[in-house]
Amino acid sequence: MARFRVNPPGLVDRMLAGDRLALARLITLVENRSPLVPEIMRQIHGRTGRAYTVGITGPPGAGKSTLVDSLTAHLRRTGAPVGVIAVDPTSPFSGGAVLGDRIRMQAHTLDPGVFIRSMATRGSLGGLSRATAETQKLLDAFGASWVLIETVGVGQTELDVAKLADTTVVVLVPESGDAIQTMKAGLLEVADILVVNKADREGAHALVTELSLMVHLHKEGQQASRGLDWEVPVLATVAAHGTGVEALLGEIVRHRTALEAGGALDRRRQARRARELRELLLAELAREIERILRDTGPLAPLVADVEAGRVDPYTAIAPMLEQLLERLRRIEAPATAPQAGSRPDRLDRPGSTVI
Repeated sequence: MARFRVNPPGLVDRMLAGDRLALARLITLVENRSPLVPEIMRQIHGRTGRAYTVGITGPPGAGKSTLVDSLTAHLRRTGAPVGVIAVDPTSPFSGGAVLGDRIRMQAHTLDPGVFIRSMATRGSLGGLSRATAETQKLLDAFGASWVLIETVGVGQTELDVAKLADTTVVVLVPESGDAIQTMKAGLLEVADILVVNKADREGAHALVTELSLMVHLHKEGQQASRGLDWEVPVLATVAAHGTGVEALLGEIVRHRTALEAGGALDRRRQARRARELRELLLAELAREIERILRDTGPLAPLVADVEAGRVDPYTAIAPMLEQLLERLRRIEAPATAPQAGSRPDRLDRPGSTVI
């Protein structure tokens, strides 16, 4: 495999100055889980938190890409820079994104105010790539006022976009099935706005009516945990013709205003940061435990006993956990922790990482 220098001088600075190529290369580092990712995230942290993120989710074939394309066009008419993350299925041949969404959004490829990135799910559950959250932050730091995240399509467990989005738009079509199936899939629990797209098809009006009744009946229970007095609107659109898209943008803006006025936006973002911290901590602990379990140390005989069936896993847990905790306690902390407000080491330091 060829070795490429992935850390050219000033890569983050170039991105912050508006270099689209630098942004693309940073996203590639994030997607490839480069060891530089923590340093990249530290450097851009102070430049994040300004973009408003809208998640677009729904079943395959609902017209999400067309809707995102039309929303982007409406946002650009206001002069707002837009970042789009289109999470595509993983190619079974290359392992990369199928890139169908990039093809469907060609109208914006020459617009310097729009940055579109297709990302492969790479086997991740939840309808999102693992790198989506970091890419969202990079687009935020790059200066995007709006970040639109389109998922690969939802099932009953693929609802992770609601964890990243400030406003979640669930897109359905008349062929999606009845409202009970929508409720069963958990879509009503995550939706801030419901859209029945391809509303020129038979059954669209009936689905809009049924969904409107359902969200009205479930308003109190659905929104109580969100701390927001908001009844989920149900809109009809024909994204291919631009019909209803301006009304959808109006509802997104109205939802944003409601979140900001009541402090719910800050609470959502605080919860998002706390969740990210927990997930990163658990991931690091899992990696460290895997490394310890691979060692030929004091845990090896117990692991061998479990593998051979001489000891059941539940009996092995207590002594293994005790030894693991002891090993983790002995992990040396950094000699000096960075001072609050100090500038972290830059990516353009000598001896850049090579892969």
